[in-house]
This record gives sequence, C-alpha cells and structure tokens, in this order.
Amino acid sequence: MTFQLHPQLQKDCIRLGRLELCQLLLMNDSQYPWFILVPEIGDIREIYQLAPTDRSLLQEESCQLAERLAGLFEADKMNVAAIGNLVPQLHIHHIVRYRLDKAWPAPVWGKFDAVPYTEYQLEELLPKIKTAFDGLLTR
Repeated sequence: MTFQLHPQLQKDCIRLGRLELCQLLLMNDSQYPWFILVPEIGDIREIYQLAPTDRSLLQEESCQLAERLAGLFEADKMNVAAIGNLVPQLHIHHIVRYRLDKAWPAPVWGKFDAVPYTEYQLEELLPKIKTAFDGLLTR
C-alpha cells in the first residue's frame, strides 16, 4: 500500500521535511515544542509491523531527534511515545517538557486546547530547527 499521511496529522501539523525513513512534523501547538516522526510506509499501525531494519532505523531517527530537541530547547524531560488511539497510523511523538510548562507533570494529550503558532513565532522557530537538524533532514 502507498504511504499517505493521515488527514488528522495533515490538519494538526506543519511538515518540516524528511529523514531517511520518516517524515518530520511539527505539531501546530505553540505551548510545547512538539514534533512527530511518521515512517513513510503504508498501512502500518505498530512498530512491530516494521521490518527489522526499519525498526532499527526508526529507533535511530527517534534518538537523533530527541537528542537534538533536548539540546535545542534545553528540555527538562523528553516525552517520546507512540500512542495512536485517535490516529491509527504509526507516528512517534517527541515532546519537549519543562517542569514549569502548564501541563507538568501530566501528559499533554487532551489537557488543553492547542494554541497554533503565529506567523512570527514560525519565522523565529523554523530557521533554528533547520540549523539544529542540519544533516538529519534529507528534504
């Protein structure tokens, strides 16, 4: 089956580019630096459904992303999770958390309505992301 990004992810996110296996998305919620990896493989819901080489590559991309995000945003904690209860397509959330963020220490899901980025915020954020992910994003 051909890969297509789930409509809910298209609606909620900003596409930043592609790694070797995954698309990299930014959740359009300015309350948290929140990124999502989506393997570009059709009809996959669970990590165990990936071929062993793709599982390893997903793990590597996830670790590289988490490490760069933690450094770029000076995270107190990285929340990394594949929930998929509402969006069944396999996707891995990478959320930068701070002890002082409004949801701490609870999970962010469903806690507060999203606050979309302003155009100004994106103009400030996107170049920083591009620089931090230099060499990781392929397109």
